[in-house]
Amino acid sequence: MPGYLEVWTSAGVQVVPLEGDRLTLGSADENDLAVPVDRRLSRLHAILERYPAGWCVRDLGSRNGTVVNGRRIWQDRALVDGDEIRAGSSRFVYRAGPAAATAGPPTEGAAAGPALTTRERDVLIHLCRPLLTSQLFTEPASSREIAAALVVTEAAVKQHLLRLYEKFGIDDDGDRRRVRLANEAMARSAVTLADLRAAPGSADGGGRV
Repeated sequence: MPGYLEVWTSAGVQVVPLEGDRLTLGSADENDLAVPVDRRLSRLHAILERYPAGWCVRDLGSRNGTVVNGRRIWQDRALVDGDEIRAGSSRFVYRAGPAAATAGPPTEGAAAGPALTTRERDVLIHLCRPLLTSQLFTEPASSREIAAALVVTEAAVKQHLLRLYEKFGIDDDGDRRRVRLANEAMARSAVTLADLRAAPGSADGGGRV
């Protein structure tokens, strides 16, 4: 049997073989895996794709997001046997088939985040806070937005960002530096989703910016 998904919904449990190279997931009947009973699923919610090295899952800008093993994903996420995917109110467990490649050496984790001052961490949190929205390709906050949130000058924010670029090893001068910094901060757990939700002015943190 090829790899498959265990699909756990309010209607019960079913097994869906992963036989092709792509599987779309959502509430609309046109999806390869349609779960119309789940009202928290977007019509086209996520996609699973097969690559030579295995399967990946990607959120398609859904309203409520896609979570793998308890963490919301923001980009393609490689799957390993037993990974739990949550989308809407439904639960999907990925099972690799017997033909799956033998595991190689464990992948090294990302380096831990650098030591930060309290203000640098505040700047990072407000830089990354737009990632809490459900919009696809969300840009990090601008220097002006961070300054307004922290009630400091824009010049001060830019100085903190310059130090953060140096600490995270981002040495290019391109327009995408803020994006790279936000990605590095999240990947290295210098900032977590819990931090973003707790920040004043966030959807879950209360207060006003």
